[in-house]
Amino acid sequence: MDTQATGLEARGVVKRYGQVTALGGVSLHVPAGSCTALVGESGSGKTTLLRAFNRMVEPDEGTVRVGDRDVSMGEAVTLRRSLGYAEQAGGLLPHWTVGRNVSLVPWLLGSTDAEDAARRALDLVGLPADEYAGRWPRELSGGQRQRAALARALAGGAGTLLLDEPFGALDAITRVDVLRTFASLQKELGLTTLLVTHDLRVAFELADQVVVMRAGRIEQADAPATLRAEPATPYVAELLEKAGVA
Repeated sequence: MDTQATGLEARGVVKRYGQVTALGGVSLHVPAGSCTALVGESGSGKTTLLRAFNRMVEPDEGTVRVGDRDVSMGEAVTLRRSLGYAEQAGGLLPHWTVGRNVSLVPWLLGSTDAEDAARRALDLVGLPADEYAGRWPRELSGGQRQRAALARALAGGAGTLLLDEPFGALDAITRVDVLRTFASLQKELGLTTLLVTHDLRVAFELADQVVVMRAGRIEQADAPATLRAEPATPYVAELLEKAGVA
């Protein structure tokens, strides 16, 4: 599958909801072809930051770029179709077959081979299209639904993925299996990935860069080994200790 990875960048991003500051001047760089994980407690701003990249959240201040594009310039729908996106619930439409769900983005992009693109994506994530394309989402296990959601994110040819807690609802055994599949795809396709997760073990396993967020700000952004060896603040050290990855 042809993909084109692009870097991601946020500069001084501020987002307020009334009196609450969800993001307080956040800057972040995700190099093309790399995986960055956003971690932190609930309310830290990690999902708000991720959704700024596909304009599900509109910042009050600052700039957000996907590659060389300022995301505020142009239509949000066009931007979203150029990015792969998956969330914890999977988001599969229950009244569509798995194959039709996965073919949605290439179809919206006007592809003449949307069905073939969906079949290739299903094969990539370990759901052979001959076996799974005709099934309904309710006939899949939790792990299979997450694989199908990942296939849908890939089917449009996006080399840049935004993943919001995609592994959070899976049992431990299934999570390990899906993580291995994703890690393999990340390397094989050279994907740029921004991943939100509450699980530091997942972040350390998948990410080139782990970003610890707290109260709408970044406490530390480093490679997993650096984060473990040199926590920048007492909060980061405590978080690593609680997660058992210190």
